[in-house]
Amino acid sequence: MEIPGATAVVTGASNGIGRAAARLLAQRGARVIALARSAERLEALVAEIAAAGGAAEPHPADLADPAAVDAIFDDLAARGVTPDILVNSAGAGRWLTTEETPPAEAVAMMNAPYFAAFFVTRRCLPGMLARRRGRIVNVNSPVAWSGWPGAAGYTAARYALRGFTNALRCDLHGTGVGVTSVTLGHTRSAYFDKNPGVLERGPGISRIVPVVTPEQVAAAIADGLARDRREVVLPAMLRVLVAVNTLAPRLVEWLLIRTGWRRPAG
Repeated sequence: MEIPGATAVVTGASNGIGRAAARLLAQRGARVIALARSAERLEALVAEIAAAGGAAEPHPADLADPAAVDAIFDDLAARGVTPDILVNSAGAGRWLTTEETPPAEAVAMMNAPYFAAFFVTRRCLPGMLARRRGRIVNVNSPVAWSGWPGAAGYTAARYALRGFTNALRCDLHGTGVGVTSVTLGHTRSAYFDKNPGVLERGPGISRIVPVVTPEQVAAAIADGLARDRREVVLPAMLRVLVAVNTLAPRLVEWLLIRTGWRRPAG
């Protein structure tokens, strides 16, 4: 997928991976449509991109609200703006057991990443299909490959996004529209500051996987787009664990349980 001259929609663009991806895609010549809930942060991002000579526009909205998503894309369509690239990076959620998770929080975790990705993808696809070109990138977690203890709702939401990614590939076969799945290890971002205690719930085996930065992730996303890659896994050590999981899923499940969070006795 050619990045220069493309129109790229990026969700979760106000922070972390989404922000870094929006900046890099604009730097490489894409026109960025930046989506997130925070109007203030989106305005700051767009100003930064413009100062560097790039093109971007902000669209603050709750992407779990299909009416809000429709309003954005109706406006874009009215102006003749048709996306070529979509990066679904919006996501949230604490790592909690089922009984620890309030129902409203379980719904919120499903809203982002899964429903946000579904609603935005749904509106990007008609234009891509009409032109028989485009690429959708779904940013996901390794928990979508094998769950671990103490993160039930988060795991379910990430599995939903992985299922959606696989279903999209089947739906879009032969259309000229591609799908890239990006699976990331621990990425340095504000998420962990906003969710204290999350890292303590992570399985011990995950500590052998190096931490990556949002900028490294953005570069991997851009490379995946340029090469039309089906799967991007970062960092390299995580690729080994994903490969082992494909060949021996019960072994990986055992390792994650054995080195993971344990329910307090009593």
